Amino acid sequence: MKSKATLKQIAKELGVSVSTVSKALNDSPEISEPTKQRVQEYAKLKNYKPNVIGLNLKNRSTRTIGVIIPNILNSFFAKVFTGIEKVADEKGYKVITCISNESLEKEINALEMLSNGTIDGFILSISEEAQKLQKFDHFKTIINEGTPIVMFDRIADEVNCDKVIVDDLDSAFDATNHLIKTGCKNIALFSSIDNLSVGKLRVDGYKKALEKAGLKVDSKLIVLSETADDFDTKAAGFLDKNIVDAVFAVDEHASVMAMKMAIKKGLKIPEELSVIGFADGVWSRRMTPSLSTVSQHGPEIGEVATKMLIEKLESKDEIYNHKTTVIKTELRQRESTRKL
Repeated sequence: MKSKATLKQIAKELGVSVSTVSKALNDSPEISEPTKQRVQEYAKLKNYKPNVIGLNLKNRSTRTIGVIIPNILNSFFAKVFTGIEKVADEKGYKVITCISNESLEKEINALEMLSNGTIDGFILSISEEAQKLQKFDHFKTIINEGTPIVMFDRIADEVNCDKVIVDDLDSAFDATNHLIKTGCKNIALFSSIDNLSVGKLRVDGYKKALEKAGLKVDSKLIVLSETADDFDTKAAGFLDKNIVDAVFAVDEHASVMAMKMAIKKGLKIPEELSVIGFADGVWSRRMTPSLSTVSQHGPEIGEVATKMLIEKLESKDEIYNHKTTVIKTELRQRESTRKL
């Protein structure tokens, strides 16, 4: 298959301006017939196809939103999507969804595929690989081309766009503080998402709560990893080697593993070991005992992000000030923690 040329490439090869090429391809009377013919023949030879995003950019509207989610198996992202779809449907917008599967390459491909005029704007959460490598130029490029982005949960401070986040540090502080108030003093921290910005913020919140209560931050009680498999390896035998009376787990996988390890060891929950997880899927209510969790209000995040994007798309203001909206979390107490 022939590679497709761009206006810029054609202009460079023919020694004319991009504007001249554009006008010639659109049969503008401002351009002489010989120049038109020369440009049009060269464009055909080079398999040029017009980029829809460059045509009538200010007036175009597909009333379609592109959504890029890192992991569809994660119940949090599924809940966010229900909020996105709800508001989009109410406002008369369609939704096209892509899954990056935590891959930078797939994230870039999804952005490029949909930003050719298929969609009006993006709602997305950054892939694990992009955060790990700190690669965010692909987002900046899309925004500079005129397509707005709203980021949620996993964000990049250096990308100038609207953002919707939860108070990760404060939420972790409150969850750890709740354990302290119920009499727990040896509180372990489990994380299988230490490569993500949200994971690091939750660790900071845990440490802040211990320090404020005058408790020692013991590195032996902190299990940090970047993948579920690595976490399982590092956490193996943890309860045999350490004396703890509580576990704060900053993600879904670590939460489930903490409960499984405690049950396997025969510990009474919450009398001998209290556990608080982060996220609030169906499994947390169905476990025996049920798991106390920090609820991130996923549907609300999706609703707010969609309203922010549509507000920008439909605004007639030339200057738009980007904002960050913080969604408050909620500690849902169940059977895995002692009552205050």
